Amino acid sequence: MLNIVLIEPEIPQNTGNIARTCACTGARLHLVEPMGFRLTQRNLARAGCDYWDEVDIVRWACVDEFLEAHAADELHLFTGSARTGYDDASYGEGA
Repeated sequence: MLNIVLIEPEIPQNTGNIARTCACTGARLHLVEPMGFRLTQRNLARAGCDYWDEVDIVRWACVDEFLEAHAADELHLFTGSARTGYDDASYGEGA
């Protein structure tokens, strides 16, 4: 299963777009606090997230909690200031 992790997301509309992709692909969405918005029904509706119930969401209190829980996992972390492009990385066994 593909897992998408948003660390401290700030914009509900961007999070909603990623959640929509997760709903379509069956990926699990991890949201790491603190977030720049509250997950209220009103905020979700405003961001156009009428499919929110179809997304497998795991919430984490902080990045340390997430990293500790996944210390043994192979993680690929992406940021706008990375030195290596996502297309240059090796993913999984035999990649």
